[in-house]
Parts: sequence; structure tokens; C-alpha cells
Amino acid sequence: MDYFFVLARTTQDHLMKKFIRTQQHYYQVDPKRVYYLSMEYLIGRTLSNTISNLNIREPCVEAMNSLGLQLEELQELEEDAGLGNGGLGRLAACFMDSLATLSVPAIGYGIRYEFGIFKQRIVNGEQVEDRDDWLDFGDPWEMQRRDRQRPVSYYGRTYVDDEGKSHWVDTHDVFALAYDIPVPGFRNDTCNVLRLWAAKSPNTFAFSDFNSGKYIDAVLDRNTAENISRVLYPNDNFFTGKELRFKQEYFLVAASLRDIIRRFKSYRYGVDQPLRSDFKQFTNKVAIQLNDTHPSLAIPELMRVLVDEENLPWDEAWNTSCLTFAYTNHTVLPEALERWPVEMMGHMLPRHLEIIYLINHNFLNEVVKKRWPDGSRDRELSIIEEPDQYNPKKRVNMARLAIVGSHAVNGVAAIHTEILKASLFRSFYELWPEKFQNKTNGITPRRWLIGCNPRLTDFLCEKLGPIEQWIRSLDSLQTLKSIGLNDQSVVTKLAAVKLDNKRRFAQLIKRDYKIEVNPEAMFDVQVTKKTHIDNVRTWRTTSTPWLFARP
Repeated sequence: MDYFFVLARTTQDHLMKKFIRTQQHYYQVDPKRVYYLSMEYLIGRTLSNTISNLNIREPCVEAMNSLGLQLEELQELEEDAGLGNGGLGRLAACFMDSLATLSVPAIGYGIRYEFGIFKQRIVNGEQVEDRDDWLDFGDPWEMQRRDRQRPVSYYGRTYVDDEGKSHWVDTHDVFALAYDIPVPGFRNDTCNVLRLWAAKSPNTFAFSDFNSGKYIDAVLDRNTAENISRVLYPNDNFFTGKELRFKQEYFLVAASLRDIIRRFKSYRYGVDQPLRSDFKQFTNKVAIQLNDTHPSLAIPELMRVLVDEENLPWDEAWNTSCLTFAYTNHTVLPEALERWPVEMMGHMLPRHLEIIYLINHNFLNEVVKKRWPDGSRDRELSIIEEPDQYNPKKRVNMARLAIVGSHAVNGVAAIHTEILKASLFRSFYELWPEKFQNKTNGITPRRWLIGCNPRLTDFLCEKLGPIEQWIRSLDSLQTLKSIGLNDQSVVTKLAAVKLDNKRRFAQLIKRDYKIEVNPEAMFDVQVTKKTHIDNVRTWRTTSTPWLFARP
């Protein structure tokens, strides 16, 4: 483990030069930046990906060999970051990698969960869940940024002063502490950043309670506050679980928006010029992408900041907000769309509920004027869902809020986007067809090809040229069609690469499970991520790994 951390820190030293130069360049040029808000980032292990992106694999292998170590063995020691759980988090991680590779100025925002969702062990053929203590040895890639600590408020009450201005007061505050993880592009000079927020209490230790013998009360505030970033995806089957999940979502957007606005206002056009304060420039410098509905509270939060704190007129603030946000939808199931009870939201974020009601009021008025004057579509368009036989309480439909408050809405596959337009959000599509577009889910070929199949990568370099020529544009692989049809050696070499990989896999199965399989057989494999706890193979998945070998 010591060797692993030394190698990781050494790799990070090489990375930091690019990181500093990139951030300095962004400040000097002042480009429009993409801010990606996601509750999950399934980034996996960082060492191998960073070594590949920096193109330092060969010297790393030589250095480890000189110490009698194997690079792959050290890479296996790294814990998967407990920041994501599934496709939504993997999409976010792939986007961050691609943005850096394309040299797009971008920052990802998420939550630094202390524990991942869980680790699964198979004991006597049954699943046993353990805590995913991925930070047990610390994370060598993260940089704590105490200078980037942001307050986040909950609860309290609102009132309107004599001038008609709204105020949110008597709040309970926690702090969001920033941790930065560098995100390098593939063999270029760009290194963006993934900024994760950890919850901290303003009162870490109540000394008076401790002196009076109230030992639990002395740290109660700290524990309550820090629970916000404690665990990825709490169980939301009970009210406390839903409340914690709601707190997490607002924690992410409140801290991130404060950071985004700070960055926007910190720019000077000249040495003797004042800091930027004209929000007419905001949409020229800021683009915020909402990864599913989880960060959609960013819409009322930005409105609150612009109207209540920056004193913008409502209409100007709303136009700015809509041009800033775009929304990625991940589900076509109506029952899977996120909805929050109005009563709970009003208790925890009273000012935001007022803003959402006003957004909904203005939106439904627009619907009457623009398309359906008889109000026939109000029920399926309204952000506020009225009680029915299945749900006795009013709820806020977060997907509808995200659509109304964004200038672009996309699905993650062509067929998915068509379903959104034809059924789930049909009325919204009829109202705003120009908003809907498609962005098909991508992958990171640098990771899933170079990292997972080096022998195939070598073969492709032999046929297509240096890796930099084709890895950023996989359309280049189309060339293999014509080459393969005319050259039997191509098919033969591909078969040899595949057989060699199957032999290595057969050796792994024999070593770990004492099962011999024929490499000549056809393999059908479900792949999962693996770690070790107390010499027991563990699997982060909800199903058992299976292997089928067919002759």
C-alpha cells in the first residue's frame, strides 16, 4: 500500500503541472465554462486511467520492475471511489473525461460521500452487505480546499419587508468543504477538475455541553450536519431517508451555485478594473448541465440568489436562469420521476417553495396564452401535482421543473428521446419542440479499450497508425471493414488476440475459483467490479457473478 501511494503521489505531481497551467489559462482567457451537476460520478480507479492519459505507462512499468513490483498489482490495491452506483454516474464520469480530452473548460460538481452504497460479499452462496469504506486509507488524488468552504442553509422562515423584498431568515446552516480531483484529458495539455463537497458543521464541538456531562450533545450538531455527505443513496422508503436525500440534493446545488457565482464575479477585465458584477454577461460565461432531476433544485436556488441577493427583476432573472440550465433525462418510467412532498419542501426550504409556486403560476399562464387556453393540459403540465387516489399529498414534480426551467432537454439514446417526445413529456414537446434533442450515451474508449484490452489496442495501432490518430475519433475503426475483407491476416490476428485474452481469463478463473475452462469455448461473461476484504472476494453488484462456457 505504501508503494501504491508513492506511485499515485508521483503521478499526481506530473498531473499538477497541467492542472495549474490549465486553471491559469482559463482565468486569463475567461471562456464560457460548462458546469456539470451530478449526484454521482462512477469514476472507478484513477491510477491506471491517469497513467494512460499522461502517457507515462512505460516509465512506470520500468520503475516498478526495478523495485521487484508489478504495476498491475499496485493498481489492484486502489479502492473504487464510492461516488457512484450505476449508469448515471458512469455517464457523468465519461463526460468529464471527454470534456477534458476535447479541451472544453469544465468543472464537475458532486458530493464527497464518506461511504459508498455498500460492498457485497458472497458468503455460503448468499449476499452479505458491508459498508463501503473507500476512504479508509485516504484518497491520494483529492486536494482539500479549505479556502473554498461555502455555507448552505436549511429550514427557517420567510417574510416580506415594506419594500416588497423577500427574506429567508432564522436558518440552520452547515458548511460545504471542497475537495478537488484533477481530471486530465487524453495526452493533451488540459486538466479540468471534479469538485466534491463534504458537509461540515459550524459547531464541531459544544464545549459547554461536554463540561456539563452531556457528552453526546457535545458532538450532536456535528454528526447531524455531516450525515448529509455520509453515505451514497440512503434508503428513501421512510420519511427520514427521503429527508436526508432531499438535503443531499440541495446541499450539492447550493454549494455549487455559490462557487459558480463566486467564480463569475471574481474576474477583472483589467488590473485597475472592479470585479465583474453585471449579470447580463452570466449566460455568456456559464452553462449548467443537470444530470437527471437530482440537481433540479438548482433552478429555484439560482432564482433566489439572483432575485433576493443580486436584486435582479424577476423576468430578467428568469430569462437568465432558463438560458443557463440544460437537463438530461435518464428514465422513461413515470413512476421513477422524482417528486417531493410540498409539506416537506416548505419546511426545509420555505423560500424555494414560494419561488417554485411562482414559476408554476407564470408557466401555466404562458400555456394558456400560447397553446391551450381551456386549461385542458394544466394537470399533466403543472409542476405542482395535486392529490389523487394514489397520492394523498401535493408534490413537486422535479422533472417538470427541470423542463420548464431549462433551454434544452435531452434523452440519452435516440429511442429514449423519441419516447420522451411521444409519451412521457408529450405535452411539453408540443409546447416547446425546439427544446428537445438527443445526446446518445457515450463511453470512454481511452479506458475501456486501452486499459481493458492492450493487445487489441496494439493491433489497432499496427493497422490504423499511432494511437493519437484514431482513439479520439472511433469512426476511424470503419477502416477495418475494408482492410478485413481483403486481408485474411487481419481476421487471423484478431482471433489470436481474442484467444490470448481468453487464456489469461481462464488462468484467472482457475487461480481464484479452482475451475478449469476450455479457452477454445465461447465465453459469455457478466463483468463486475471486484475488491478484497479479509481475503474474501467481494462484488459491488446486487447479483451473483456467473460464467457460462459453451462449446
